[in-house]
Amino acid sequence: MFLDHDQVARLAEASGRYGLLVRFLAYTGLRWGEVSALRVSRLDLLRRRVTVAVAFAEVGGELVEGTPKNHQRRSVPIPRFLVDELAAHVAGKRRDELVFTAPNGGPLRNTNFRSRVFGPAAASVGLAGLTPHDLRHTAASLAVAAGANVKAVQRMLGHASASMTLDVYAGLFGDDLDAVANRLDEAVAARDKDHSRTRPASGHVIDLGQRRSPGR
Repeated sequence: MFLDHDQVARLAEASGRYGLLVRFLAYTGLRWGEVSALRVSRLDLLRRRVTVAVAFAEVGGELVEGTPKNHQRRSVPIPRFLVDELAAHVAGKRRDELVFTAPNGGPLRNTNFRSRVFGPAAASVGLAGLTPHDLRHTAASLAVAAGANVKAVQRMLGHASASMTLDVYAGLFGDDLDAVANRLDEAVAARDKDHSRTRPASGHVIDLGQRRSPGR
């Protein structure tokens, strides 16, 4: 499921104190394990970047910190409209502290967050059945709608290859392909128009043969 900007805003408002987390997921595309393990030191608000280097995985009921899904760190852009709110959110936190936490200050767990916060908030705005992972799909959709190409979306989401991104989100790039065809049409039309302006008037013949020397 892909949300539009208005749906993201309504879901964030319904999520109360976790509204910033909802917007962050919807506009960066981080996986749940990545955002729940995100520490303050990984935020560079001056450059508007978040470095994704670790992720939580639940093993036997315990959270284990490891590398992201494809074992590669990546840099993800943060929209400017989130920067001030993030700065206020992490003010006073140590660099090694988690950015987003459970009410008791510990790590957020997906199951608890979905049942206690996200699910009720989604249902209240007519989005029953929505999951936090759908916000990752939303981030891809909104990025493509804003003009991002497949390589940019691949890097943002941390996919192993552009072909994987296309396998998952091929439908999102349809309008982009139409735009390419439209630009080709415009280029050829401009070329034809320019060519018609520079073409010699009818009835005039241009001699392209070798010019004779005087007296010959």
